[in-house]
Amino acid sequence: MKVLFADDHAILRKGLIEILGEAYLGLHFFEASNGIEALQLIRKEPLDLILLDISMPGRNGLETLKQIRADGITTPVLILSVQPEDQYAIRVLRAGASGYLNKDSAPEELIKAVRQVMQGKKYISSQMAQNLAQSFSEPSDKPLYENLSDRELQVLQFIGKGKTVSEIAKEISLTVNTISTYRARILEKLHLHNNAELTRYAIDNHLV
Repeated sequence: MKVLFADDHAILRKGLIEILGEAYLGLHFFEASNGIEALQLIRKEPLDLILLDISMPGRNGLETLKQIRADGITTPVLILSVQPEDQYAIRVLRAGASGYLNKDSAPEELIKAVRQVMQGKKYISSQMAQNLAQSFSEPSDKPLYENLSDRELQVLQFIGKGKTVSEIAKEISLTVNTISTYRARILEKLHLHNNAELTRYAIDNHLV
């Protein structure tokens, strides 16, 4: 099985390789530390599975996923993140991911997720599945941040971490003016007024 491990943390990549290597004998793996490297490898090598971190520098995992699907590549993609499932799972599945796994999950859960997506199925945790089922029977009261675009949510998370507009622009390779525009849209959608309120909102909603 040929697998790409794309994550900006080398230690985590090694850990994932070790876990899957024990479950799949003869594992042939590739590594990437950011979205650009990942895309270069994906376009060059036929792969059986892609493990993609959602928070890589430059082109993040969600953007990389969208580009993979735009390129017509149908390889199963399992998204990994430290963010809670309820913030990102549905977004990544809609963007074409085969599954979403929190990095805090046990090794056995990773093996389960890989086996499931390799069978052509979708993977989310049993708790997330239960939450989704419950949401269908309850009145809709979704948080305002769910109205944000993927990029707006990313910018909000950076602001919540205390980064300036200039720092965010450098981090995700966009202009300062573009980030300022995203910030203005976020303030409007969340009915807030300044960075202090954005930071508090991000913290209160466990976005950082």
